Amino acid sequence: MGIRLDHIGIAVNELESGSVFWNIIGLEMQGDELNEEQGVNIRFFGTEPSSEGARIELLSPTSEDTPIGKFLQQRGPGIQQIAFRVDDLQGLLNRLKSQGVRLINETPTVGAHGSQIAFVHPSSTGGVLVELLQYDD
Repeated sequence: MGIRLDHIGIAVNELESGSVFWNIIGLEMQGDELNEEQGVNIRFFGTEPSSEGARIELLSPTSEDTPIGKFLQQRGPGIQQIAFRVDDLQGLLNRLKSQGVRLINETPTVGAHGSQIAFVHPSSTGGVLVELLQYDD
């Protein structure tokens, strides 16, 4: 099963002020997206113009009662999750569940850029929220 680092998600209060540092160091802004299902505004940055390679994903809540809004209230701005791209998301979720790994999502939901996503609970990963994602190429 293929797996690779896709992005690091960083919770910010709003995208413009959260983008300043990433612009200064010269990362390429790769566009914005609204994910209404997750209640989040998203902005990707990368070291190249394409979406290949690991990226920085800024996450700004659409309201305080969204997962990112609650994260910001509890912890403030900062790294919210690490995301890995996989070849067979449902297969990996099934394997993780069978091994006793605590999942937030047992079935995928819709993520950025039309991906399928699911989250692994931090209690099973050493304290880090892990996002697993798959693109239907």
